[in-house]
Amino acid sequence: MSASIFREYDIRGIFKKELNEDIVKKIGFYLAKALQKKVPTAKYMAVGYDARLHSPTLKNWLTSGINKAGLKILDMGLVPTPVNYFANFTDFDGLKCDGSVMITGSHNPPEYNGFKITLDKDPFFGEDIYSLGREILADNTIIEDNEETIVIDSKNRYIAYIVKSFSHLKLENKKFVFDCGNGVAGVVLREILDKLNIKYKILFEEPDGNFPNHHPDPSDEHTLEDIKKELATGEFDFGFAYDGDADRIALLSPKYNFKGDILAIFFSKFIKNPTVIGEVKCTQVMYDTINSYGKAIMYKTGHSNLKVKIKETNADFAAEVSGHLFFNDRYFGYDDAIYATFRALELIDQNFDFDKEYEALPKVYSTPEINITVTEETKFKIIDDLKNALTNPPEYFPKIKDIITVDGIRVIFEKGWGLVRASNTTPKLVTRFEADTQENAKIYENVLIKLFEEIKGK
Repeated sequence: MSASIFREYDIRGIFKKELNEDIVKKIGFYLAKALQKKVPTAKYMAVGYDARLHSPTLKNWLTSGINKAGLKILDMGLVPTPVNYFANFTDFDGLKCDGSVMITGSHNPPEYNGFKITLDKDPFFGEDIYSLGREILADNTIIEDNEETIVIDSKNRYIAYIVKSFSHLKLENKKFVFDCGNGVAGVVLREILDKLNIKYKILFEEPDGNFPNHHPDPSDEHTLEDIKKELATGEFDFGFAYDGDADRIALLSPKYNFKGDILAIFFSKFIKNPTVIGEVKCTQVMYDTINSYGKAIMYKTGHSNLKVKIKETNADFAAEVSGHLFFNDRYFGYDDAIYATFRALELIDQNFDFDKEYEALPKVYSTPEINITVTEETKFKIIDDLKNALTNPPEYFPKIKDIITVDGIRVIFEKGWGLVRASNTTPKLVTRFEADTQENAKIYENVLIKLFEEIKGK
């Protein structure tokens, strides 16, 4: 069994080939033990799953392991990841979950699945996951079947919470289109929209782990073709698209696709003295704009990292370019694409002009995320070598104003920046470049890639 399923932010692998019965039962057992260590009085662990065809099977295996450790399972069934997170902040008629596991493959191909873990309201990630993996791989115990659970209705508790929170919306003159991508957003979305009297059309609502229409990844422009066609008809004011487990969002007007860092600017304008956390891939425009009336903090990429940083700083909001949006203002500080949808509808209700506000921002040119394949063993060493090389950069380098090393290397030039960081989940270097002109963005890309090639060649 490969240790590679134990990732920085979650546990993820191919069903049966990597996530087999023996391993998954042990994952349940050792997660329960980790929760008992963190919360000695722990009694309950909540479990939910996404639309993957094998998710119910994984739930049964995981349940057997949790039961073996002596905890009881609160079973919420098929739900979006945010509904799973929500359970950690909810009392189910006297039953309070001490932690939760969401069984989800997110936006990965259909054969993949995995686990997103919350213990005592905190994300379980990084060294905790790697240590868990080492314990599991060293254990030859056979865990017997025990699929006993206590069924809870987290889904309807969540729906009621969202409806109550946004009952003030008056959007009778607007119409919206939503693309669920055959993921789990559709499990809750229609009922909320109906109860709030919002006019809508939903694409690919039915959860289907085969994803017959398109891959559920709203950060990939190719997956947005269907919703763009709907917006082009002139029938809809805005469109919303979700990933497979509904913790990431894309928001589109008929003219623009607003990325997570731009949405951070928009939402921050409606928060008094906002403190906003962005990842290292966010546009400098976001940091400069928010710093003009609040405080913007640059931090590591990764939903677990940002949740921890929100708690540490008591920030109001956090964002990733990819569409993970975290509201700690009037909410619980985790990434929730459904909740973010209704915060966006709230801005529309207040006549916020998304297109006009976007066009008023300083114009910059950004490259898409560019991935460079390396090896798992060398990716972090390459970043260290790049840091060392940049202490005395080559003569062909433009003037460097600053180097930020909170997550990889973000090199600040006079008219833009370039980023190189090691992916925590794949054997790749992730790069992105931004400048005042396309020409300068290309210059920054070329010099950093050239330096990378020189280091790799040594």
